[in-house]
Parts: sequence; structure tokens; C-alpha cells
Amino acid sequence: MIPVSCLLEVVFDKIRYSRDTKLSIMVVLLGVAVCTVTDVSVNAKGFIAAVVAVWSTALQQYYVHFLQRKYSLGSFNLLGHTAPVQAASLLLLGPFVDYLITNKRVDAYNYNMTSVIFIALSCTIAIGTNLSQFICIGRFTAVSFQVLGHMKTIFVLIMGFFFFGKEGLSLQVVLGMFIAILGMMWYGNASSKPGGKERRSHSLPTTRHQKHSGLLESDEVDEKV
Repeated sequence: MIPVSCLLEVVFDKIRYSRDTKLSIMVVLLGVAVCTVTDVSVNAKGFIAAVVAVWSTALQQYYVHFLQRKYSLGSFNLLGHTAPVQAASLLLLGPFVDYLITNKRVDAYNYNMTSVIFIALSCTIAIGTNLSQFICIGRFTAVSFQVLGHMKTIFVLIMGFFFFGKEGLSLQVVLGMFIAILGMMWYGNASSKPGGKERRSHSLPTTRHQKHSGLLESDEVDEKV
């Protein structure tokens, strides 16, 4: 997700990353890989699913930032406009996809009070997740959101150790968490510095009326993001 999001920003937004920012992102990726990657086998179906998931999610998050920046939309406004479309697409496509994967029909499921409560809870959490995503991406960028999102992965691992035992805890996992956290701290510091992460915008020469001289002025601005 992070490399693809960086690529989208470089290609479409003309973002420039400093060397420290690039290295910090690599450290984050290394730390998360050390503590989470356990299976490196690849097959065609899994590879295609991974590519579709990564690119669709990256494009969606980039588009969220683009819409908020272009139209000055707030998080609630954007969520209000996109949620109905997402809900309609899921209602139309979801049952068919479920049937293709599980060979079970959604309407044939035996619903009870427990399942309904968990469905409602899941929907509530999804609303909070989408809202927090829009707030974070709108305030920062999709890359920053992904870097911060890896902290969630670390918290999931830590909570798993507390609630489900420590059999998965090892020196490799602890080392990976430590490296990832260091990378996140480095990224925050590096990207906030002048030149750490900037948008390069080229403006055409413009003629400005000067009080003391009629000179042509051409501005080339580095806009910090």
C-alpha cells in the first residue's frame, strides 16, 4: 500500500520526498514485514487478489484526498456523498460475491439476535473507520494514513498477546515492532521538515503592477504539503 500510494502522489501530485522521508518509509515497511510476514509462498489467484486489493484501496484513498482538497469538503460531507453509493454497490454485488466464494446464499442464513447485534456492531465500527480515514487523509495524505495505519497492526498483535496467549510472541516479532515504531517516528519528523515532502508546482510567468517599477515577475513555488 505505501509504495503504491507514494507512486500515485509522485505521478499525479508531483510530490517530492527527501532522502530521509524515503528511508523512514523503508524502515516502517521493514519493521512491519519482520513482525507480520510468515508465509512468502505465491500462487496466481492470491497474487491477482493482492494486486486488485492494493491498487483499488490505494486509488480510493488517493481519490478521497483529491476530492477533499479540490472541493474543500469536510469528512462528514464526503462520507455523506460516498456512503450511499458504497451501500448500493455492496447490496447489489455482495450477495453474488458471497455465493461465488462460499456457495451459500445470504438470504438462507439463519439470523438470530446474536448475529444481528454483531452485524449492527460491525456497521457501527465501519462508520467510525471510514470517518477516521477521511479525517486523516483529508488532514494529511494517503501515505501518512498508511504509515499511521501500521500502528494499528502493532496494536492488534499486542492485544492478541494479552487476550489469546503469548505463543506468538518471539524476539523476531518484538524486533519488528520496535523497528516499525522507530520508522514511524522518523517519518513524522522527516516529512514535517522543510523539503521533507513537498509538492512542486510550476506557475506561468505573470505580469504584476509594481508601485515603483513595471517589471515582469515569474514565480516558481514549492508548496509544502
